[in-house]
Amino acid sequence: MNDVRRFQRKHLLGLEDLTREEILTILDTARSFREVLDRPVKKVPSLRGVTVCNAFFEPSTRTRLSFELAEKRLSGDVINFSSSGSSVSKGETLKDTVRNIEAMAVDMVVIRHGASGAPHYLARNIDARVINAGDGFHEHPTQGLLDLYTMREKRGALDGLRVAIVGDIAHSRVARSNIWGLKKFDTDIALVGPQTLLPAEIERLGVRVTHRLEEGLEGADVVVVLRLQLERMESGLLPTLREYALRFGLGREDLERQPQLLVMHPGPINRGVEIEGEVADGPESVILEQVANGVAVRMAVCFLIWGNVRSGAELVAEPV
Repeated sequence: MNDVRRFQRKHLLGLEDLTREEILTILDTARSFREVLDRPVKKVPSLRGVTVCNAFFEPSTRTRLSFELAEKRLSGDVINFSSSGSSVSKGETLKDTVRNIEAMAVDMVVIRHGASGAPHYLARNIDARVINAGDGFHEHPTQGLLDLYTMREKRGALDGLRVAIVGDIAHSRVARSNIWGLKKFDTDIALVGPQTLLPAEIERLGVRVTHRLEEGLEGADVVVVLRLQLERMESGLLPTLREYALRFGLGREDLERQPQLLVMHPGPINRGVEIEGEVADGPESVILEQVANGVAVRMAVCFLIWGNVRSGAELVAEPV
């Protein structure tokens, strides 16, 4: 496999700077690892001897567990760090925290942080490889990649897709990564939500904006439903959750108008608010497939990022 030689980045900080070819390299590599995950023995020695630190300064369940499982499937040595109960609570800076982790001979740091640009800051100040697992309101690149992977696997190609992204766009780093990733392909992107939850001048990114769900879904192949991030919102952005659900919540009647629609959601889900439970669990939903695909995508990212360290690295297909 020549994917390592076609991917020459030391870090994965976002999708905005990746090329179309680099994204396709990650997705193709993820497909190989998806096949590995379907085997009886799901572990390969691709990261044997590599120590990875998952440094999560924000709460996370799916992303943290997905990265940890991906690293262990690659035979990496994994250590987990969370800010609660650590020296961060005593005033230690981000740089000092991670430099101390690096001093323990850590080769790669996967970081989630509430400050936009934190992974970029680390990448400039430490020697370890850095993977962004979500930073502030900026990006969540591996979620964007697994969304693109799922769309391509279910629809056959990314070029020509019409994608609607519905909900809390303003506070969503997932939405930004999806937009940056999809814009590398010939796609049509519609953003749907109330005016208060759409960033100013977002149309400059080459997307369409509407405040009517029916209009945004018209002709769409895929809908990505976003969670209302109430913990990041100021008061007054929404009248009530009930009104939001009535105007922008994805329901069964929406799918009856668009029977070809593929339903996605990055999780966690607020059932009955942004999406009806019947839709989340219905045949059009690929939400659980996104979770499974996320492990393969994160395996691919870790493999490709580290593969540049080892000359001639190849994807080891034989199980441990």
